[in-house]
Amino acid sequence: MQAWRERDLDAVYPILWLDAIHYKIKDNGRYISKAKYTILGLNIDGKKEHLGLYLSEMKAHTTGSACSRIFIIVAVIACVDGLTGFPGAIESTYPKTKIQHCIVHQIRNSLKFVASKHQKAFMADFKCVYKAATLNGAENALDELENMWAEKYPMVIKSWRNKWPTLSATFKYPDYVRKAIYTTNAVEAVHRQFRKLTKTKGGFPNENSLLKLLYAGILKASERWTHPVKN
Repeated sequence: MQAWRERDLDAVYPILWLDAIHYKIKDNGRYISKAKYTILGLNIDGKKEHLGLYLSEMKAHTTGSACSRIFIIVAVIACVDGLTGFPGAIESTYPKTKIQHCIVHQIRNSLKFVASKHQKAFMADFKCVYKAATLNGAENALDELENMWAEKYPMVIKSWRNKWPTLSATFKYPDYVRKAIYTTNAVEAVHRQFRKLTKTKGGFPNENSLLKLLYAGILKASERWTHPVKN
């Protein structure tokens, strides 16, 4: 595992998917929550690669801080969910990297604030935004959505407006790239493999016991990554 963690990485990864999963680990006689940062890369041959195993203690407003110290590589697009700290860590390390917030996560979070009786109609209107063919079309659809729903759900519209620069990065690219970057599903699939391995564990006696188990999960998950991503 240590040899794998210290291996040389490629110089360029066109796409990175970033997320974190949390575990209880014993530290000085008590269990504390630590984040395992998962950074999945797509190399220039179109193959996915898990780039490393890193743990960080969870503290307010520091999520993602460990990621700013991890890699000396070139990343073109970084796909993240709503975790606080990821965008800032990415921008400080890779200032030219485009950040794409996961649209699927944003939709799920939005629906939490929409009454169940309105959700079907709301989503039908919202689909015109994230399914638009162009950035201009998406922005026009968002304007129409605001006109129809802002009075009932101002916080939802405000959230999309505030995050629009990173929610809309996907529109800069052709369809075959957009399909890869509009969601963090690629890294979430890795986390599902981790959860299968750790679901019976309430906590871990030390960091190394967790890392070894997750490393086994990485080996298992990567067995399915033999074929490159199309295009």
